[in-house]
Amino acid sequence: MIEPTTEQEIAQAVRDAAGPLSIRGGGTRGMAPASGEVFSLARVSGISLYEPGALTIVAGAGTPMSEIDAALQSEGQMLPFEPMDHRVLLGTSGEPTIGGVVGANVSGPRRLRAGGCRDSLIGVRFVDGRGEVLKNGGRVMKNVTGYDLVKLMSGSYGTLGVLSEVSFKLLPKPDATGVLTLTGLPLADGIAAMSAALGSPYEVTGAAMTPAKGDAESIVRLRLEGFESSVSYRGEQLKKTLAQFGTADFALGGEDDWRAVRDVEAFASKTCVWRLAIKASDVPAMLEDGIWPKFPCDALLDWGGGLVWIGCDDAELGKIAQDPVAAGALLHTHLQDHMKTIGGHATLLKAPDALKVRVPVFQPEAAPLAALANGLRTQFDPRGILNPGVMG
Repeated sequence: MIEPTTEQEIAQAVRDAAGPLSIRGGGTRGMAPASGEVFSLARVSGISLYEPGALTIVAGAGTPMSEIDAALQSEGQMLPFEPMDHRVLLGTSGEPTIGGVVGANVSGPRRLRAGGCRDSLIGVRFVDGRGEVLKNGGRVMKNVTGYDLVKLMSGSYGTLGVLSEVSFKLLPKPDATGVLTLTGLPLADGIAAMSAALGSPYEVTGAAMTPAKGDAESIVRLRLEGFESSVSYRGEQLKKTLAQFGTADFALGGEDDWRAVRDVEAFASKTCVWRLAIKASDVPAMLEDGIWPKFPCDALLDWGGGLVWIGCDDAELGKIAQDPVAAGALLHTHLQDHMKTIGGHATLLKAPDALKVRVPVFQPEAAPLAALANGLRTQFDPRGILNPGVMG
């Protein structure tokens, strides 16, 4: 294992590398198994700059999220994009790191309101596949000059460079949270209610639905944040706006409900989990006409995050095919083919390694986009040594 402690050591190690490198942060969110020597950034850690008045923070890529959260908590601030903790869903250990969050562009239920990880990222420093140190952006939000490597690095899964430092803009943490709940709605009505809430003037910062299954009724949850008096007022007004969908309950609190949505806790026992990015208008047909008649699985709609989660456990996979890996491959192929037809992305986030090496974890790119992506990887990593195979 290679464990650099500084940016200079990262650069030297990359230059000296004789073969592929498997870039690791906290080891909590593996996608496809990566080949090569483990290259850990856990020791490239620490907050180098935190200016609460300027709403900015700068930290080493290996800095644990717990350290970032503690520093922000002390000043009543937060990362706007509400990053998921993958340990709950994937059953992994280790410590999530801020560099891993950037590498995977991890975003949560507040994304449609506050943007995703790449929208809050204002600066990066990294080492490319040649061992050269590159930087882009800055430590203030007004720095927008130059080629936008900040956006490229977010979601690149370590295939363009090894992150050494990241800079973020921040937001004040809400004073209070309230949750409005609607139960028993059909899927289409639940989606319509969430869409109406997010489009209302009441600043809804989260919308999620658990569709009905068996004897369990569907549940729609809508989150409001801010000062307590404002949250209470907006909650009551939102109830009136959504009256056509039935009687809603509103209560202050509910932070744990949104942590569960953020971390997809309901699917922790699932064997295979997919994350879908899809147009709202296509979801009812996809689930009710495309998936559920053929594949017994559960769904969770994180409407505020713009995502649909699909999960199957061993029993559900056994109803598809005797071999769980074969069953997972059938559902995976169906999802990615459907996304290709209607426009969207299906990513296999959780599965046995035997399935991850059998199917493309990420949605296959259209030929022009694939050519562009491959050209970027060739430019930044001409030897092809950074996380080969992780993204296809």
